[in-house]
Amino acid sequence: MFVDSHCHLDKLDYDELHNGVADVLDKASQANVNAFLSVGCTLDSFPHMMEMIEPFPNVHASVGVHPLDVESDFSLDTLRRFASMPRVVAVGETGLDYHYQPETADLQKLRFTQQVDLAVELNKPLIIHTRNARQDTLDILRKGGADKCGGVIHCFTEDLDFAHAALELGFYISISGIVTFRQANELKEVVKQLPLERLLIETDSPYLAPVPHRGKQNQPAYVVEVAAYIAQLKGVSLAEVAQKTTQNFADLFLR
Repeated sequence: MFVDSHCHLDKLDYDELHNGVADVLDKASQANVNAFLSVGCTLDSFPHMMEMIEPFPNVHASVGVHPLDVESDFSLDTLRRFASMPRVVAVGETGLDYHYQPETADLQKLRFTQQVDLAVELNKPLIIHTRNARQDTLDILRKGGADKCGGVIHCFTEDLDFAHAALELGFYISISGIVTFRQANELKEVVKQLPLERLLIETDSPYLAPVPHRGKQNQPAYVVEVAAYIAQLKGVSLAEVAQKTTQNFADLFLR
């Protein structure tokens, strides 16, 4: 069995590509993908996402404010209430992104710090987005005591030093379809050197479809392509990648 540890089920194309969430999950099930984490990015979109996934007990949820959405409506009390729901297994997607919105860096750091503090308070793991913000990301995680709740660096594209720093904080590293891209040479080398016991796999659907689906909208069924590529890079069986990443997901999010 495979787990898609990071997807945005509320953002897929339900007009032309899929006939509802049940159709998406059925396609995934046919590929032996049977558990999912649907990730929230804003507080105002979270109730709709929860309504969409409510009938499906194998879909877990997270709630957070994405660094590219920090100017959206925010209430710490509302975030705490949402994050305290039993169905919610993580806080995030949160973090820092100085590539696309460097002008909101101060607000990003404030929202990120607030979400780290809340995750520690609730003892729920963090889902971290980071781009062009390596040192600030690590500084906020360390200062906030994120090692107490753990978490994952999602859609990992950083270097090996950053990966080791995250591992020292007790974090997992999640690999997306980017690893299959021809130009992702540094990431391929990082994956080779990281222990399988600390890896997760994800699609980040509807974004970043792996080869051979690149150029199409991504979906949870395609996480198997990510797993297969990791197996090839590390010289292990696909079954081993499936077993270990599924166990890692359970250890982090379903503890």
